[in-house]
Amino acid sequence: MAEMESPLLPDSAHNATLNDTEAAAAATAKFVATPEGSAVAYGSLVVMALLPIFFGALRSVSCAKSKNSSDMPETITSRDAARFPIIASCTLFGLYLFFKIFSQEYINLLLSMYFFILGILALSHTLSPAMNKVIPANLPNKQYQLLFTQGTGETKEEIVNYEFDTKDLVCLVFSSVVGVWYLLKKHWIANNLFGLAFALNGVELLHLNNVSTGCILLGGLFIYDVFWVFGTNVMVTVARSFEAPIKLVFPQDLLEKGLAANNFAMLGLGDIVIPGIFIALLLRFDVSLKKNSRTYFYTSFFAYVFGLGLTIYVMHTFKHAQPALLYLVPACIGFPVVVALVKGELTEMFRYEEKAAVCDKELLDEATDDLKENKKEQ
Repeated sequence: MAEMESPLLPDSAHNATLNDTEAAAAATAKFVATPEGSAVAYGSLVVMALLPIFFGALRSVSCAKSKNSSDMPETITSRDAARFPIIASCTLFGLYLFFKIFSQEYINLLLSMYFFILGILALSHTLSPAMNKVIPANLPNKQYQLLFTQGTGETKEEIVNYEFDTKDLVCLVFSSVVGVWYLLKKHWIANNLFGLAFALNGVELLHLNNVSTGCILLGGLFIYDVFWVFGTNVMVTVARSFEAPIKLVFPQDLLEKGLAANNFAMLGLGDIVIPGIFIALLLRFDVSLKKNSRTYFYTSFFAYVFGLGLTIYVMHTFKHAQPALLYLVPACIGFPVVVALVKGELTEMFRYEEKAAVCDKELLDEATDDLKENKKEQ
């Protein structure tokens, strides 16, 4: 799930079959990134990683107010957090076996179709707020509702209740164009557009219920990431074989080849979403304090930049793929905890519970509905 990789890494399985002459020829033909190209690639990856975390965290504060069922956040409990590394490990190893047993071409074709649909929906949801500001208000904007229910009468239950308008349809058309571009060309820009959309939606819609759950999730994935990158070749193999927008990529030879560049540095979306949902939780904790400050959000955001920068430095120094969560998890947890200790708010931070906020909202909605019914009766 989470890996930062450089294209400079040798493929030992392949090189082992080469004799000295072939190895020398391969080494001559091997692409070597310039310092400028590496700086542009790694700097771009850092910026792209920060964008979904920052804007996803901001959107996570208000996403629970949405009336659309598809926009409601999914709350991760401590039990979910404890099981997640196990589920992720099984999924990762399953993909590894699939790539070893079956044809890589057909697997990636199936996955491409799957992520084609998901990418269009994710990108549409990401662009929708911006589209509301871009399109002039005087243009006609019709409202639509997609409603699926189960049962009749008093037993009727809503399964899907999605409200959208003409502007949302414009976003869907644009996202479909990007999807077709990705499906046909697998271009790295289209891949990044979908990847950024997935990351932003993940940070916005996946909510940790408290800081303890966040520590359990990050701690478990810390072990998961270190094991699968350093202990086996599974993570690297899947990352290289998996042709889907589950990673951000940026070419190190962009300055030489332009948009046709093909030697990429990459960052897995897990390295963005997992710390991102924890950073978003700390932003909501800041909001709950009602002190008009975002101390914990900015602290954890800076910690993420520090951890990602350290990952790049170590990877560039040792020329080996690095599990980014090895550096991101201690930074994203340690920095806010130190700040809370200094401010004397550590207990308050760990007592913060999002479930209470959700319950308050539900009670408010029930009270509002009761008030509307009383007015109708009068």
